[in-house]
Amino acid sequence: MKKTTLVIALMLFLISSALACSLESLYLSAYIDGKTTELETPASNDPTPMDFVVSPGMSVETIGNQLVHQGLITDATLFRRYVQYQGLDASIQAGTYTLNAAMTIPQIARALQQAGNPDQQVTIPEGKRLEEVATLVASQTTIMPDAYLQLAQTGWVQSDLPEKYPFLTQIPVTATLEGFLFPDTYRIPKEAGAYDLVDRMLANFQRQVTPEIEAGFAARGLTLFEGLTLASIVEREAVQPDERPVIAGVYHNRLRDGWPMAACPTVQYALGYQPEEGDWWKSLLYFEDLEVASPYNTYRHLGLPPAPIASPGLAAIEAAAFPAETEYYFFMVDCTAGDGSHVFARTETEHLENFNACGGVYGTNP
Repeated sequence: MKKTTLVIALMLFLISSALACSLESLYLSAYIDGKTTELETPASNDPTPMDFVVSPGMSVETIGNQLVHQGLITDATLFRRYVQYQGLDASIQAGTYTLNAAMTIPQIARALQQAGNPDQQVTIPEGKRLEEVATLVASQTTIMPDAYLQLAQTGWVQSDLPEKYPFLTQIPVTATLEGFLFPDTYRIPKEAGAYDLVDRMLANFQRQVTPEIEAGFAARGLTLFEGLTLASIVEREAVQPDERPVIAGVYHNRLRDGWPMAACPTVQYALGYQPEEGDWWKSLLYFEDLEVASPYNTYRHLGLPPAPIASPGLAAIEAAAFPAETEYYFFMVDCTAGDGSHVFARTETEHLENFNACGGVYGTNP
């Protein structure tokens, strides 16, 4: 009897378990059937590619939440239940995927079945000019420097990039994308071309440079293009992070009061490539260098230079948008510190004292 009772109990348990599974399946089926419209509606119509990382051991719930955080889907619960209903939850692989917000939940779920590890990775540091970036890109990827430069300098105007990124309409058509190609690390497919990389860099810029930053520029009488131009100068000047807002404040003071900006990096930019140094940025500037005939020479021309001179990072952009309130009008590299920091001055007399203390040479940061 005991054995018979045990068998009956086991059968009842299996039946109840099967019934529970059946009810759960029916519930999921009904839930998914009622969400057909949501499943086929993407988060947006933006096809901009975006890297999405699935770490080893990451749960479906966490993946769904991260997809929402990156703006790739709008409903984490619907994603989780969809992949469970389709039996895809156990086959999501760790890896890096290229997704976009124009993909539906079913498309994203299928994409996550095969790890999309990019074959190339390129790192662009802050403060480089286009020619330097092109060389860095070529050294880390299969993209030729001429292809990158052609697109960034002139080709972007005839491409669909201004349609995808409205902020590009603020750039004069005679200008390059200097300053708008956000410095960062990018993962791209093996077969990627210059357009793929530039597209990712502009998409990153769009995410990083928020409406609040643009409002900060506007509050100080600057357009986005002008703000980026100032930020590129701050990027080249500052080495110590805490000095960025102060340096930006000095330049805002000069611009406000109609002074020449007198920014050494703009002279370096105007001077161009230095064969004897093998660098685009001359390490030491002398009085004769400050006379170079160029619209970028802010010692000879009032106001901002015609365009950005390098790619500023987010910290320099924020400093240009939200500068420190300061009484300083002058600064130069501290030749005694050796750490890239600057000495600041309120008056020309103080500045000349600092200048003479460094032997009458304008040292510049690398």
